[in-house]
Amino acid sequence: MDQNRPNLLFVFADQMRGQDMGCAGNSDVQTPTLDRLAREGTMFSRAFANCPVCTPSRAMMLTGLYPISCRTVANDLPLPPEYTGIGTLCRDAGYRTGYVGKWHLDGVPRNKFTPPGPRRHGFDYWAAWNCAHDYFHGRYFRDTDEPIEINGYEPIGQTDLAIEFMEANREQPFCLFLSWGPPHNPYSQVPEEYQRRYSPERISLRPNFQPLGDEHPMLGGGPEADPRRALAGYYAHITALDEQVGRLLDALHELGLDANTIVVFTSDHGDMLWSQGMLRKQQPWEESISIPFLVRWPAHIPSGRGCDVLLSVADMTPSLLGLMGLGPTPSMEGADLSTVMLGHNAPRPRSVFLMDIVTMDEAHIQGLREWRGVRTEQHTYARFADGEPWMLYDNEADPYQLDNLVRAPHARDLVKQLEGELQSWLKETGDECLPWAEHIKRLGLVELWNAREQELHPRDPRLL
Repeated sequence: MDQNRPNLLFVFADQMRGQDMGCAGNSDVQTPTLDRLAREGTMFSRAFANCPVCTPSRAMMLTGLYPISCRTVANDLPLPPEYTGIGTLCRDAGYRTGYVGKWHLDGVPRNKFTPPGPRRHGFDYWAAWNCAHDYFHGRYFRDTDEPIEINGYEPIGQTDLAIEFMEANREQPFCLFLSWGPPHNPYSQVPEEYQRRYSPERISLRPNFQPLGDEHPMLGGGPEADPRRALAGYYAHITALDEQVGRLLDALHELGLDANTIVVFTSDHGDMLWSQGMLRKQQPWEESISIPFLVRWPAHIPSGRGCDVLLSVADMTPSLLGLMGLGPTPSMEGADLSTVMLGHNAPRPRSVFLMDIVTMDEAHIQGLREWRGVRTEQHTYARFADGEPWMLYDNEADPYQLDNLVRAPHARDLVKQLEGELQSWLKETGDECLPWAEHIKRLGLVELWNAREQELHPRDPRLL
């Protein structure tokens, strides 16, 4: 293998909060392998999802483009084939490319087959399923439309496939993405051996926990309606994934590839889990936007280093391409932070651009409206798309975001300053902050939007 061209093993969970690792300070969750990865590499403590929901975040992750720029502004709107991402760029540079696991970038229905070709965005090896969260009945497609069953717990079978890919391609540079469905709900669908490690009554609730009434539209009874039982299952999923990361690291070592492989562990967004009295994602609070980001490349990326530089999902592909010597394309909107990853001094991003352009599904059920915001090193500021103020937190003085300062008289100048920062992002990305339906119309997505609504909400579709 060409030692000047590092491999990339990019592993990401779905809906995992950055706070929920031992190395991030949560002693309730058992993550020995992720803690090891932090010791052997660099952990970014300020990593955030710009648009904290699956499809827009995954599109940004691959392309380095914000959702409006790549026309992927809501779940289940497909990423158009013409947008070049890391898979295509690596393949064109001679890498063997592979994708294993959840895709969620090819529209509806969620069980559709993505054939070889441009809708796979440069990934030649394919063992993926568009979208499903049924962790004991996993399936994937290869190059025909015949589903292949995964026996047992889905992430274990997906990790088997990833290891087989690395074994088969050990003599050439590869770029492999491995996308696990957990710890995304259902939290209870995790093997008993991991569930036994967590006793719900011993689970700590975050200081911003707020109980939800039985009438909440997303709580239908059962074990996942109880916050401590849900958290126990969520943590059990994380520990199960942690064990699979260990298998991947062991395989790299046994294959003699660990010295020249960039390993990343991250997530597409977080999970509120009753913090602020909310569930799931699409929200600007830390539990929704904060994600893990661990990166290891021996002898290149400093080990045992905690980095507090702001890093967002949009920055991932430009930064990794920079590390690999391929460089981001001029059209990419995310920042190339490869110099920072290598431990060198470089200009620090002033803020992360945050958004929910189309409020849908779980956020819509919870009564939220579309919003925009910024996360700086110290503050979180967000307001609704129509300009109405929503939140301002000092995350250093108030890490659990209990004191909303957005209407405090002493914070007026800070609100103006952060609104100015947000205006810079809106101008830079061409975001006119329109009502959600207007964005769908202007981007020419009405037909695709109506199809996803009829598929996912047949009883009450929000049709345009």
